[in-house]
Amino acid sequence: MFFLPLLVGVLAPFGNAALTYKGVDWSSTLMLENSGKSFKTTSGATASFESILKSSGVNTVRQRLWVNPSDGNYNLAYNIKLAQRAKAAGLSVYLDLHFSDTWADPAHQTLPSGWPTNIDDLAWKVYNYTLSVCNSFQAASAPLAVISIGNEITAGMLWPLGKTANANNLARLLHSASAGVKDSTLTTIPKIMIHTDNGWNWSTQSWFYKLVLGAGPLTTSDFDMIGLSYYPFYNSAATMASLKTSLNNLASGYGKQIVIAETDWPVSCPNPAYSFPSDASSIPKSVAGQTTWMKDVAAIVAATSSSLGVGLFYWEPGWVGNAALGSSCADNLMVDSSFVARSSLSVFSSI
Repeated sequence: MFFLPLLVGVLAPFGNAALTYKGVDWSSTLMLENSGKSFKTTSGATASFESILKSSGVNTVRQRLWVNPSDGNYNLAYNIKLAQRAKAAGLSVYLDLHFSDTWADPAHQTLPSGWPTNIDDLAWKVYNYTLSVCNSFQAASAPLAVISIGNEITAGMLWPLGKTANANNLARLLHSASAGVKDSTLTTIPKIMIHTDNGWNWSTQSWFYKLVLGAGPLTTSDFDMIGLSYYPFYNSAATMASLKTSLNNLASGYGKQIVIAETDWPVSCPNPAYSFPSDASSIPKSVAGQTTWMKDVAAIVAATSSSLGVGLFYWEPGWVGNAALGSSCADNLMVDSSFVARSSLSVFSSI
């Protein structure tokens, strides 16, 4: 009499990748709406973006937080408003702290205006800023599932003090940020993530984690997740085979949950600046190709050793007006130029 339930339990994990976090970065949503834009379902009916995402299988949305942006976009109030909408729609929130007034990435990690320029005061500022941000979300009844302490910090953060050349400083800043999260009033402390780029490159990841964990101030108990960016259009060496190796090595080396924090796939890329990875060459640059790419990457994440691969996020699928998303490919969006959801958005229901 117990045979059938047991069989179902055994077979169920093979039905799909069953990732814990299936999401998109939707940071640009309020900015687009404030300019008079609105999203539409695949059938053309106007609907909130969060409801479209939810019905497409998304369960978590990623949001970038800038400290004091000149136009207010992506500041704390902006993010709390967005997070409250996500909560109302039944979506979890993954907050991405840039620790900058603008974009932070491997080429830019600019200190916020007015922040301290000595390490003692900067570490204290990072702690108090992170604490205050988390307390603000709690006060707004906007829970956080994941929080990234920095964005693509492969070359460090809060330059120049937090550059990787100053490994002790970087480790201290990360430790301070983590402490700010843990000491906050958030009812449930979110998973704390460290996020680097080039997730496919094991040598880069190995170098980074040996550096920051070997410095002293940062310990393995300061973070729960390793977040990685993985794009197909910046380096032909970014193969799915390399990604698989990197994820498994990270899992066995550090025992942390692993998330692909950013990825994209183009529906149009007539003049790529770099060759695409060889093992993705059969995937069409199309809406159908987006679905294939996401399923393939999700399968790699889900197959990570010790079941530590837990999430996959598509970067800014709805940012109409910026369809290249910083790449040499003309269009990487999961909505068309009229804000109508493309069929690829529903891939989240099957990963």
